[in-house]
Amino acid sequence: MFSDKWNPFKSGRSFLSAVAIAILAMFVISGSVLAQEDTQVNAKPTIVLVHGLWADGSSWSPVIERLQAQGYTVIATQFSHVSLEEDVARLHQVLANVTGPVILAGHSYGGQIITAGATDQPNVVGLVYIGALALDEGESIGALLEGLPPAPALEHLIVDELGGAWLAHEDFIEHFALGIDPVQANVMYAVQQPSPVALFGDVMTVPAWKSLPTWFLIPSNDQVILPDGQRLFAGRMGATTVEIESGHVAMISHPDEVANLIMTAATEVETTD
Repeated sequence: MFSDKWNPFKSGRSFLSAVAIAILAMFVISGSVLAQEDTQVNAKPTIVLVHGLWADGSSWSPVIERLQAQGYTVIATQFSHVSLEEDVARLHQVLANVTGPVILAGHSYGGQIITAGATDQPNVVGLVYIGALALDEGESIGALLEGLPPAPALEHLIVDELGGAWLAHEDFIEHFALGIDPVQANVMYAVQQPSPVALFGDVMTVPAWKSLPTWFLIPSNDQVILPDGQRLFAGRMGATTVEIESGHVAMISHPDEVANLIMTAATEVETTD
């Protein structure tokens, strides 16, 4: 009935082998496509967000939501702020566990951490400063503040017996959290962590912004790190700069603008790679 050439019973093994090869080929092709898709998904830099003093990682929550919605992997770890050295060590630990390129974004004192901590870190491809400090080699926060009137938010610092500096309630609500709903601002005040006064004496080593592309968002109503100081920082590093009408904690009051600048940085470093 069947010729030997087409008889599936006499050629069963070869027939099954052909089917197996075809199925295997389908899996290989599918796997290749999935691998390509996975590579494309993971092509975006990981965004590592670094919080400042008197705040914690949750201060980035509105920005995190927006970045994740656009497919970015985001890390907003907690920093002790016991010392700059300890914060830098923590940042290095985070970076060591990230595969692929990283954009670092620092708010306020978080700028000090990324400036000191991103130097010689090969996976960091860009720095974004949000109302932040960006010192040069040999500078310290204390030395910059000497002889200047204190910023409104820092005018009545309360220093405890352990050397921790706290913001007074009125200063926190009216100046630090300027532009934020008072209910939310009071929650932020309730969870503020003290800033060791010793941090202000730490001297910057070689700043990472000398070797990496930078972006800077300046809140024009900042009453913690005054805007003129931020303009000086941004200007001398040659940062791509955006200025918005916001208080110090722009990540909460203006999350769209902050997220957009971080995504701009991520897109521009992807384009140049």
